[in-house]
Amino acid sequence: MSAKYFLYLFVTVLVVFAMDSINLNGVFKKNKIFQARILYFLIALALIYLITNFIWDFFTVTKIV
Repeated sequence: MSAKYFLYLFVTVLVVFAMDSINLNGVFKKNKIFQARILYFLIALALIYLITNFIWDFFTVTKIV
């Protein structure tokens, strides 16, 4: 398996842990639980993708002089 796969797993755990601290209940309308869950899911996917690719690019593109 690729090292990027393990990086995705690590970042997924980290993002889920961090997203647990966000309280957006005041932002959503009442009885809109499904839409709130979809937003949480999409934000989590975006963060996982962006953080993983940032770390991957940082360590593969950056050359140590």
